[in-house]
This record gives sequence, C-alpha cells and structure tokens, in this order.
Amino acid sequence: MFSDDVMRGAEATVCQGEFLGREVLIKIRPNKTYRLPEIDAHIRNMRTRNEARIMRDARDAGVRTPCIYDIDLKECSITMEHIEGQSVKTVLDEHPERADEICRKIGEAVAKLHSAGICHGDLTTSNMILENDEICLIDFSMGGSKAELEDIGVDLRLLERAFSSAHVGLESSFGVLMDTYYSNIDNAKQVRKKLSDIKNRARYT
Repeated sequence: MFSDDVMRGAEATVCQGEFLGREVLIKIRPNKTYRLPEIDAHIRNMRTRNEARIMRDARDAGVRTPCIYDIDLKECSITMEHIEGQSVKTVLDEHPERADEICRKIGEAVAKLHSAGICHGDLTTSNMILENDEICLIDFSMGGSKAELEDIGVDLRLLERAFSSAHVGLESSFGVLMDTYYSNIDNAKQVRKKLSDIKNRARYT
C-alpha cells in the first residue's frame, strides 16, 4: 500500500507505505527511457542489490541503518523501516547547543562504517537521522564496500565540505566530530594523511 507522500530524486523515488502492518518507506528505481532496456534493467538491478548489501553490512558493523523488510529485483525496489526522528541537519539548525554531543555520535558512527571497509558516498547531515539519541545513516545509493584509503578520504572530505556549507558557525563541533572519529579507528595516521592529500590535490587543480 502506497501513500501520496512521495520524494523524487535523480535516481530513485521514495514513498511511504505499509508492509505487514508496519509503516515503511519504499525506494524504487524507475526505468530510464534514455538507456537500452536490457542495460537499464541491469544497472537498476545491480544498484538495488548493492545498496541493500551495503545497508546490511553496515548494520552488521554496528551502524544504525533502516531494517530491510523486502527487496523486489523485478521492480528494483527496497522496502525498509521508516525511521522516526529528525534529520541531523534540522536538529543542528534548531539546537546548535547540542552540536558537540551530536557530532561525537556522528564521529563514532562513521568510524564504525569505515572500519568495516564501507564508504557512504554522500555523507551529509541530511542523510543522518537522530532517533532516540542515536545516529541512523540513510541513503546508501552511492556507497561502496571494500573501501580503500582513497574512498575513505573522499568520504570524509565530502562530509567536511557538506558540514561547513550547511552549518556555518559550528566549525569547532566538526573538530569534535573528527577527533572522535580518529580516536575510534586503527589507521588514524594514514587517514589523516590521505585526507590532507585530497585537500591539497583539490587546491592545486
């Protein structure tokens, strides 16, 4: 059962629905008419499988993500838990006094993700929900597994840029986030160097 509440993105449509008596979100990758049908079906199927697998692996690593209830590879859809809570972006905008506390939680969650060799691909506070004081990461459509140091560095750089543009004035809290992150990973020195390399690369290109 679908509701009229629909969010459309470049790659997928997300709508609210009901599954076995539960309130859920259903993410559907619609067909792209500009691609050959066989190629389109393969791409949509592959991306649906990939996103579901990454969400499962992230949960196995101790990161809060929505539970997956059903995957329909014919429709290229994922039926998942509807997370009750507010986006972290909204919470930080409305309660900046909580920024340090929330950023510590973000740092811990991202450290677990990267320590499991998973990159998110679109780490922004809009893709994080604060649910009962726990960070839940959502939208792994651009994520990847078996992440190398470069992938992790890019993930962090995207997070840094997104945070600085969305949360002006909370730079010190982002520092808390990164300090927490580095204290929770084994290869902090290598990640710091890679992130620095990526920043310098962008500066001189």
